[in-house]
Amino acid sequence: MKKVLLMALGLATVTAHASTPKEKPFVPLLTEDFPDPHILRHGDQFLAYATNATGDRANVQMARSTNLLDWQLIANGDKLHDAMPVLPSWVRQGLTWAPEVIKTAAGFVLHFTARDKKSDLQCLGAAFSKDPLGPFTSDAQAPLLCQTDIGGTIDSHAFRDKDGALYLYYKNDGNNPQFKKPTDIFVQRLAADGMSVSGEPVALLRNDTRWEAHVIEAPTMVEKDGRYFMFYSANHFGWETHQRLSPYAIGYATCEGPMGPCTDAPNNPILNSYNDKKAGCLSGPGHQSIFSVGNRDFISFHAWAATSGCRKADNKRYMYIAPLLWKDGKPQIGISLRRKPGQ
Repeated sequence: MKKVLLMALGLATVTAHASTPKEKPFVPLLTEDFPDPHILRHGDQFLAYATNATGDRANVQMARSTNLLDWQLIANGDKLHDAMPVLPSWVRQGLTWAPEVIKTAAGFVLHFTARDKKSDLQCLGAAFSKDPLGPFTSDAQAPLLCQTDIGGTIDSHAFRDKDGALYLYYKNDGNNPQFKKPTDIFVQRLAADGMSVSGEPVALLRNDTRWEAHVIEAPTMVEKDGRYFMFYSANHFGWETHQRLSPYAIGYATCEGPMGPCTDAPNNPILNSYNDKKAGCLSGPGHQSIFSVGNRDFISFHAWAATSGCRKADNKRYMYIAPLLWKDGKPQIGISLRRKPGQ
């Protein structure tokens, strides 16, 4: 059944291999501004959720694919589909970031980051829908979680362990210029309905290495063959005019369990920016999500649009998808999926 599904999706021949001299290792699959992409497999299709569309065109924009290769923004004519068209009362319009969706027994829960009217900080929220397309709604009068004393809270990620227990991972926004504090990735237990947390937060990782600089964020927990891996992004996400390339990159840590403790991998980062005559240009890869199709794992991430000379093209972040491979118990990112020439 798994092989049939892979073949139906056109993925049965996706394997690990080195790129050829004429083949760039990473090619975007969606060349729209689609930051912080999170991919959910739903039946025979894939749904992607992203940070709010520019111009307040959607609080939570979405794209859809049936084969992981061909993606289209979900829209009705010129109007983008919005998975959460009505924001909770505590949210200020315009700063709805990093949405992720998890399926529960009752339906689907959207975890998101948004600006809290009361504190004027980015905080976490949760909304529910019977349909993964939404509309996701919440009658909450306050954020699900907000660490107001250490900068606010962003980048929530829900993880279901093998025993069915749910956990919520997130990052304090200590790099907020008003606070200038360290950033940590935390975890708390998440209720079975995905709408509340319990217990005390546990700090798992901190920005304490040179490549991470002032910030770690975008946690993604994965269980593989009984071992736990925390993927995350680090360093400044942007691509400023004085920078040859964005310093944003992806790394991981090994963890003893879903609540840690966790240890940074010595070979971090596992994906970073580059400008190479043969390999091409990749600037600011980060904010990954990880999902499986059959027995194969995939990683999605965004990177900045670039010119042929590897300079920032515009203010867009494109979506990439690549196989997530495992060698000697360690994760590796394979060359990205791409359409065949002429498609």
